[in-house]
Amino acid sequence: MFTGRIIIADDDPIIRMDLTAMLQELGHQVIAAVENGDAAWRLAQSLKPDLVILDVMMPGMDGLQAAARISSQRLAPVLLLTAYSEAPMVEQAIRAGVLAYLVKPFRKQELQPAVEIALARYRELSALEGQIDALQEQIETRKAVGKAKAILMQRFGMSDREAMRRLQAQSLSLNRSLKQIAEAIILTEEISPTNN
Repeated sequence: MFTGRIIIADDDPIIRMDLTAMLQELGHQVIAAVENGDAAWRLAQSLKPDLVILDVMMPGMDGLQAAARISSQRLAPVLLLTAYSEAPMVEQAIRAGVLAYLVKPFRKQELQPAVEIALARYRELSALEGQIDALQEQIETRKAVGKAKAILMQRFGMSDREAMRRLQAQSLSLNRSLKQIAEAIILTEEISPTNN
C-alpha cells in the first residue's frame, strides 16, 4: 500500500478535517489542507506532493481549474472529490487531467483505492512521456546524423559508411553525443562562405 505526502483542497473545513483524519489513518501525511484551488496549485508547485485531492466547487479557482494547472505542469496526480457524478462533469475532469474521481459522500475504504488508481495512472503517464521524449530524441538524432552524413559525403566524397564512421570517431574522441557532432557539422556547413 502506498503512503505519501498529500495536499487537500476543499472549501468545507469539516470535510478537510475528516479527509485529513482518514488519510492519516491510512498512513498518509497531509502536508497541506486549504480552502481553494489557487492555494492548492501554489502549494503543489513548492511542496511537490505525491498527490493533490481537490473538491470541484470552491471559491476563486475551482477544482477543475486547479487540476488543469497542476496536471499541465506535471506537479502531481490529481484526485477529484465531488458531489457531482453526471457525465458532463466527468468529461470536464478528464479534460482537466484528473486521474481519479471520488463521489461524495465516500467512505474510508473507498479512498485508498482511488488514491492508488491516481498514483498508478500518473506513473504510467510519466513512463509514456519518458518514452515519447526518448523517441523524439532518437528521431532528431537520426535527422541530424543523416544531414551531417550527406554534407560529409558531398564535401569529401565519402561513402555513407565512411561518413558514419567519421561521425562516430569524432563523437568518441571529443566525448560528445553523435547528435552534437552532427549539429556542429551542419552549423559549419550553414555558415561556410561557399554557401553564401
